[in-house]
Order: sequence, then structure tokens, then C-alpha cells
Amino acid sequence: MLAAMFYAPQDVRMEECPLPRVGPGDVLLQVAAATTCGTDIKTYRRGHPLLFHQTPAGFGHEVAGVVAAIGSQVTQCREGDTVVVANSAPCLHCFYCQRGRYSLCEDLLLLNGAYAEYLLVPERIVRQNTYLLPPHTSFLAAALSEPLACALHGIDASEVRRDDTVAILGAGPLGLLLTALASLRGAHVILTGRGEERLALGKRFGAAHTIDVSSLSYQEQCTAVRAETEGQRGADIVIEAVGTPETWSLATRIVRPGGLVNFFGGCASGTTVTLETRPLHYDEITTRGVFHHTPAYFAQALDLISGGHVDTEALITARYPLADLLEVLQLLLQKKGVKYALIPPAFAASLLPAADHA
Repeated sequence: MLAAMFYAPQDVRMEECPLPRVGPGDVLLQVAAATTCGTDIKTYRRGHPLLFHQTPAGFGHEVAGVVAAIGSQVTQCREGDTVVVANSAPCLHCFYCQRGRYSLCEDLLLLNGAYAEYLLVPERIVRQNTYLLPPHTSFLAAALSEPLACALHGIDASEVRRDDTVAILGAGPLGLLLTALASLRGAHVILTGRGEERLALGKRFGAAHTIDVSSLSYQEQCTAVRAETEGQRGADIVIEAVGTPETWSLATRIVRPGGLVNFFGGCASGTTVTLETRPLHYDEITTRGVFHHTPAYFAQALDLISGGHVDTEALITARYPLADLLEVLQLLLQKKGVKYALIPPAFAASLLPAADHA
């Protein structure tokens, strides 16, 4: 099979690899669509502290497809079923799992390898975090259940309620999904970001105000966001979805007294942030970090997608053949587009534009 293999930062290779062998509890997924993720781009650029225990390793983690083979003990699905697969499953036994904090699992099993014709889904993920596609749910939309699940975790942790003013910093895919979910909860969303395409999607996903920060200093961004809040006192909730020390700091400057700041965007390993202590203390600011998702959030995300509540497929800028992954990575490094779908040859006729599979 054709598969992308991660060797090192800036070194991903498209290779012919043997088909994985299916164990008793495993499922072999024939990939129909794999979508790009900001985490994959960060990993491609600088590596990742959690994703790979050894290299070379499979790459990519947002995926939907068709069950090609099942192990002898699998009862959750059958060959030929269309499914979406999450990229993780908790152990259910450790200190954090026993307290319901599944995203902090001490033995969190992570799955990579979606940029391939086939993906071996291990028993734990088959059992806990693999889902049959509801009728009329496309492979592309379903593959985006994973980032939507992360956004659901972020919105819940931010305690978003109706009529809250929520400032979301960053109009990347997660910032846009956070916008959609906050809007669904009846919040008044202020979205900041760069580029007409992304900010237009922000409006489509429910943002009441969008601010292009391309030419604004951080002080100007602070002023622009506060100007859209009642009495210019700041947002009730600020969700940082960029992942830089500067925007982490900015987030604490545009929240109102008594408000909440969610440090949702992950900064590079080893990064430190300097925050002014006086407003954190005297304005009683709550700060919170949020990582990943849980099986419950993944199931909820799929329900929102299949029910037509969040149009995840609107995030797909274009569809490319799987073999063009390296070209797609370069487009994303150049900040072109929002998300891309990689389509293996077996599904090219049905999922790719005609010119790309003629």
C-alpha cells in the first residue's frame, strides 16, 4: 500500500509499505478520506513530543473509510461497513481515567497513519472509539469528527453559555470550529484571524464580529476586541487558538474581570510565557488549559455532523490524491487554504474532481 512515513521534521516520505497484519481485536480500515490538521503541520515543521515513540512512523490522524478486514474477536463492525475512527483511546484504569479525566490518561493510546491506503486500528480504539457512519454522512465530513471533538472539549471547559461574549483568537480550523460551537450555544462570538477566506468562514459559522489582525499590533488587537464588548470591559471568555506566547499573553488582556481564559492553542515544547500578575489576581481571572478529546466528545461530534448542526465539510479547501500529500503540506506551510482532504486511489472516482482522476 501507499503510505506517508514520518522520519523527522521536514522529512515525510510517500512509500510502498506492506499491508498491516490484523490481530484478533483489530480492524483494517481502507481509507476513503484523510484530512489535514494543524497538529500535523506543526509536527511536520518541528516534530511532536507525544505522537511518535519511534520513527519512521505513519502520519495523519483524521480519517474515515470502509472496514476491509476484522479480527476474530471483533463484534463492533463487519467488513464493508463505513466507519469513522478516532485517533486515541484511554486505558480506563489509571489515576486520571478513574477520575473521568480521560484526556489525561497515563497510557493514552494514540493512532497515526491516516495518510495511507490502509490503516490498522488497534483493539482498544476499535472497542472504545470507532463508529459506524450514520446515513447520508460523507467520509469527508466524518473525518473531521476528531477536531470537532477537541473543540467540544474546549467549549465545555470554557463554560460557554447563552449570551456570553466569547473572543476566539485564531481563525484556523479549530478556531472556526470553536466559533461554530460557541454560536450554537447562543454566545456572541468575536473572532480574530488573518485572511479573507478564513474570516468569511468565521461569519458563516456564526461569528458576530470578525477582526483581521494581519496589520495590527498586539495593543491594537486588544483595543479592537474590547471595542466589540459591552462597555469595552472585555470578553466574558477568551479562547486562545493560535498557540504562541504572544497570543497567550494577549488573551489575558482582553478578558473582563471575573472572566475565563482558555489556553487552547498548544505552544512549542519548551516555550515559556510571561503574564502580568496584577490583573490575574485582582480581577479574579480564571485560566485553563485544554488538551485533546475523549470518546464521549468524539461521539457527540459525530452526532453534530450527521445532524447537520456543524458543516465541517465547509472547512475543506480542496481534495487531492493521496500521492500529493507533500504538495499539500507545502501549501499549508505557506498559509494557503484551511484544510485539505487526501483521497486514496480506490476512492478517486467518487471523491476527487474529475480532472484529478482522469
